[in-house]
Amino acid sequence: MVRDLIVKNRTCRRFRQDVVVERETLRELVDLARLSASAANMQPLKYVLSWEPQKNAHIFPHLGWAGYLKDWPGPCEGERPSAYIIILGDTRISRYFGCDHGIAAQSILLGAAENGLAGCMIGTVQRQQLRNALDIPSHFEILLVLALGKPAETVVLETAEPAGDIQYWRDANGVHHVPKRALDDIIID
Repeated sequence: MVRDLIVKNRTCRRFRQDVVVERETLRELVDLARLSASAANMQPLKYVLSWEPQKNAHIFPHLGWAGYLKDWPGPCEGERPSAYIIILGDTRISRYFGCDHGIAAQSILLGAAENGLAGCMIGTVQRQQLRNALDIPSHFEILLVLALGKPAETVVLETAEPAGDIQYWRDANGVHHVPKRALDDIIID
C-alpha cells in the first residue's frame, strides 16, 4: 500500500556503511525518477551516481546533515552513506526546474524504502566545492544530493501538538523522533 511505503520512507542520517548499494540498484532508482512527472515534460534532470567508497569520500565533506541537531556534524565513519545520487538540472534544456527535483527525489526515496534502503534528501550542499570535487560541468545546476544506504537508526513519527514544536530530535538511545502536525491542523475548511 502507498501509505505504508510513505510511512516507511523516513529520512535517515546514519547508515550501515559496510552494506554496499550496487550501481544497478542506483540505476533502477533513477529509472523511477525518469518515469515520474516533469513540468511540461521537459525532463531537464540528470543524475550523478556514486557507490564507490573513494567517490563517496569526495562527496561527504560538502554536505550539511541535520539543521536541528546543532551539535552533530553528521554521520561518523562506519555510519556514512554507501551511495549517493546527485540530482542536477541541465540548463541547456531549461533554466527553471520547478519542483521536478522534489518529485524525482521522492520517487527515488520511495523506491529505496521499498528495497529495504533509506535515504536523506540534502539541500544544504557546498555546491561549488562539490562541483570542483567531481568535475561537474557548469551547465549543470546542483539541485539536491540524496544520501542512500542500509539504515542504522530507528526513526519514530510522533504527532506534534497544535502550534507545537516540530523540530526533530534524538533521545538518549539515539532514536530519531520526528513530530508531524496532525491532519486536522493542516486542513483549512
